[in-house]
Amino acid sequence: MLVPAASALGSAPGGPVPTGELGTVAKEIVVREKGQASPRLVRVEKGASVAARLRELRGKDDVVYAARNPIARATAFNPNDPGLSGAAGGWRDAQWNFLPLIGVNAPDAWTNLSNAGRPGGSGTIVAVIDSGVAYSSRGQYRASPDFSRSQFVRGYDFLSKDDRPHDASGHGTHVASTIAERTNNGVALTGLAYGTKIMPIRVLNAQGFGDADDIARGVRYAVRRGADVINLSMEFDPRIGARDVPSLVDALRHAESRGVVVVAAAGNQGAAGVPYPARYRTVVAVGATTIRRCAANYSNYGSRVDLVAPGGGRDADLPDAGCDPAAAQSPEILQMTFFERRPGAFGFPSGYQGTSMAAPHVSATAALVIASRVLGARPSPRSVLRHLQGTAQEAGPPGEDKHYGAGLLDAAAATAPR
Repeated sequence: MLVPAASALGSAPGGPVPTGELGTVAKEIVVREKGQASPRLVRVEKGASVAARLRELRGKDDVVYAARNPIARATAFNPNDPGLSGAAGGWRDAQWNFLPLIGVNAPDAWTNLSNAGRPGGSGTIVAVIDSGVAYSSRGQYRASPDFSRSQFVRGYDFLSKDDRPHDASGHGTHVASTIAERTNNGVALTGLAYGTKIMPIRVLNAQGFGDADDIARGVRYAVRRGADVINLSMEFDPRIGARDVPSLVDALRHAESRGVVVVAAAGNQGAAGVPYPARYRTVVAVGATTIRRCAANYSNYGSRVDLVAPGGGRDADLPDAGCDPAAAQSPEILQMTFFERRPGAFGFPSGYQGTSMAAPHVSATAALVIASRVLGARPSPRSVLRHLQGTAQEAGPPGEDKHYGAGLLDAAAATAPR
């Protein structure tokens, strides 16, 4: 959703190293000989040919069989969420952003977390500092049918000054759904880090606007209450600098000092330069891509972009492979939220594209990385960023690039055992 002051914006398995097309253990052959109840493992010497050793073993009269040692992998988790129409493809037909290659490869990431004993990033907390979240029913507000109350921890409304951060626009609910919409429950769509807890914090009004002081207070609240990751799908006017938002800069510095990962949208002007809060040095700045793995034409660019994630929309006019600005618009990012000005009418409203939609993919993956322990029990925000960048898929020209940063987020690679 393109909403303007701060405004909402809209692997390899562990163990043996696979080699070859079939994925086999390097330099190993399984051999069973006549009279032996079980096979033995033959390790081929360094520099010697595995194929030649296989031929030699298979030519012996006393060898029952000789074969390479293939590696199996857990079948990727395929949730039963039916998608928009209950068609055979279910959620896959709608959530291109979660698929391999064109998206962030959620299925293999889900499998990695299940194998680690922390399905969906369980044990982590992501603070969604936004327009609120449809977390419960009260008065005119209704809880999203694809969230459960147990998925939330206590939040706060810095506009109403109470502990009921209900969403009045739908934007915050959409963001929270990308992160943690209930998954494998036979309802609607899926969430990337479905096992994490959401901390809803309201700082943006129904029109998507909020001030720096409330946002700063929201960041400090999230840190104080134990958030592991903070999502900021918002931007200030590009002319706003650090001296204009000192309370927010202080809060972001505080979050980093307490080990909290902060993720923000890179901005939707399609211009050089990244606005605050994403511009701050310790914040993960996220640009947006289309279904063709091209930078979206609205996505801001420059050296401050750390990486990109799906946001939908039209391709930027770039010479990169896959970019076609004349092609039809990429599908938007679909998640369950309510329709504008109808907080009880839930569905999959159109219009949600932008770096606001890209950022929660990164926040969710950061939560998965933390839960997976691939970086240890308490990784620093900098180590999480470097890991996400180091495992990103190449996008655009080789190496880091002003439109793609380190590349397209790969949740599966980021959570794979090391």
